[in-house]
Amino acid sequence: MLRFAILSVNHQLAPVEVREKVSFAPQTLSHALEHLNNTAGIVACAILSTCNRAEIYAVIDVDNGKTILSDYLSNIHNIKPTELAPYLLYFENDAAISHICYVATGLDSLVLGEPQILGQLKDCYHIAKKAHTLNKLLEKIFQHTFSTAKKVRTDTQIGTSPVSVAYCAVKLSEKIFTDLTQQTIMLIGAGEMIELCAQHLSQKGVTNMIFANRTVENAKKISKPYNAKAVSLRQLSTYISTADIIISSTAALVPIIGKGLIETALKHRKYKPIFMLDIAIPRDIEVEVAQLDDVFLYTIDDLQQVVNNNIDNRQKEKTLAEEIITAQNKKFNTWLATLPNEEIVQSYRQNADQIKTTALAYALKKLENGGDGATIIKQLADQLTNKLLHMPFKNIKQATQVQLEQCKACIPNNTSKKS
Repeated sequence: MLRFAILSVNHQLAPVEVREKVSFAPQTLSHALEHLNNTAGIVACAILSTCNRAEIYAVIDVDNGKTILSDYLSNIHNIKPTELAPYLLYFENDAAISHICYVATGLDSLVLGEPQILGQLKDCYHIAKKAHTLNKLLEKIFQHTFSTAKKVRTDTQIGTSPVSVAYCAVKLSEKIFTDLTQQTIMLIGAGEMIELCAQHLSQKGVTNMIFANRTVENAKKISKPYNAKAVSLRQLSTYISTADIIISSTAALVPIIGKGLIETALKHRKYKPIFMLDIAIPRDIEVEVAQLDDVFLYTIDDLQQVVNNNIDNRQKEKTLAEEIITAQNKKFNTWLATLPNEEIVQSYRQNADQIKTTALAYALKKLENGGDGATIIKQLADQLTNKLLHMPFKNIKQATQVQLEQCKACIPNNTSKKS
């Protein structure tokens, strides 16, 4: 029997130093999916990897799903299973469907109701689809999830107040520097999170921004609306000392900012403080940077207090969102209950098509040999009728009274009524 299973390592249990160990780089996801899909017991799969979670979505045909998925996660990231075990969350069937809906609607996010996660989940779906690791059931689960998230967004106000991770990053900056308009801010990366940070900073009146990215062309695309400077990561040592605030969110596999670089920058700044916010997973800034005086280094986990101060309005909508998810899942479970029926129908149709193909080939051959067309067509019709009805008739004759009543519901009533 097929089951839907989820293995999750997320911000609720796992600190940033654990989450970064199990994150999947975008360029490695296709290979990771292929590896997972070829694992015994895995029928279909998808992987979601964000700054707050790494989750495996899988259709399995075994009882030990948690063991298979946790072993895979440990092996692919070269982590001891005992080291990872305290941070694992596992869901199956109804609980798994509820969890993925909570993720998609932002109810399971660090920032309650944040909208970016739905886009990330859609990316996860498209990557798996391109890698050919989805099946009908997992495809249907994703479509159900997306429609449920859309209904929650439409029918509740959970996404109205601005408390995204990017918004909270800017709010945390304000706690260090009261007037952001007087600061030079360096934004490292070219993804959605950096774009959102730039938007929020611009709304605060910030005009002095520097965008740094591995590819300068991508940095220029983001910097253009703000008339800001765009530089490459190779130029960090030249410009980083000019930044009062540094917000970094790249997809680098190793830190791009080390302690030595910041020590040099502080000397050039005559030890004027630097606020640094690392919202990347894996982290962009070496942990040792926090040891330096005049540096305020925060990670994405440090945003929790800012989040707590800004989610009151969304909490009021959470109950309504949960009710919508419950109602939508009931409808989906009704469809799931009929899935075996669909499989039987599909199997019966395939069998019928095979019978048709064989009988038609035989009839066409007789026609080619000059047989009488009308006779051959009649024989074809009789042959198809007899072959298609043979097994149903046999089963009806052997059926109990209860089974017979159920059979009657499957037989069309062609009796015409007198007008």
